[in-house]
Amino acid sequence: MRFAPILLCWSVLCLAAEPARKLKVFILAGQSNMEGQAVVDLTGRNYNEGKGTLVEVMARPGSAERYAHLRDKDGKWVVRQDVWVRYQREKQPLLASGLSVGYSVYGDVHHFGPEFQFGHVVGDAYRDQVLLIKTSWGGKSLYRDFRPPSAGGEVGPYYLKMVAEVREALANLKKDFPSYDGSPVELAGFVWYQGWNDGVNPKTAVPEYEQNLVHLIHDVRKEFGAPKLPVIVGELTGPWVDAPKEWTALRKAQAAVANRPEFKDNVIFVPT
Repeated sequence: MRFAPILLCWSVLCLAAEPARKLKVFILAGQSNMEGQAVVDLTGRNYNEGKGTLVEVMARPGSAERYAHLRDKDGKWVVRQDVWVRYQREKQPLLASGLSVGYSVYGDVHHFGPEFQFGHVVGDAYRDQVLLIKTSWGGKSLYRDFRPPSAGGEVGPYYLKMVAEVREALANLKKDFPSYDGSPVELAGFVWYQGWNDGVNPKTAVPEYEQNLVHLIHDVRKEFGAPKLPVIVGELTGPWVDAPKEWTALRKAQAAVANRPEFKDNVIFVPT
């Protein structure tokens, strides 16, 4: 799956075990890539006849051991209570419970997003309780919709919404997750998986993408008082990989952000 490298590289940034128990919070932000478009088990014409679904991939030779942690002994999808997911879908009921399939914009058990295996990776790495806060909306650009304050111009409404949803999640921990024991909260990481809507705007959004992403990282860190907050930038890929040069320019901009000296050792670009 394209976002698998995102899941594996997190240990490079922040997976050292700590003696004191905390609630480790990760913000997962972006557009449709982050919403959850991966398919669990659907078939038919609209789903490539089931090719590339999670179930199909797991059934391939040599895959059983690699994905064994996703199902229990009865073949049901594992639900991890040491990793919580909170996802407030737009104009839909809140999803908030243990990590499993189903945390997608569709709200069913047939889809999932990057949070699924990412949650297993960080859950295995920490003794602490983990919370993944998904703040993602399809069809949104960094240039306009997520535009951070320090980029100048009108602050993007979805930047503001992202920040508001994180604050709301942190203010309602006991309500959303009744087993929360009051452990201190630590913002442990920010994962950004976005870019399509900027890529279709080559005259303005693509040239600004690198600087806007730099502003986004600085502003998120400032908003939550975490100046060295670990960040992962997932590469924009898909059917448009070999599309016009604008896409190449955007992906280069994503990579360039992680290569900046100011972000050494705490921002990583992940080819997907």
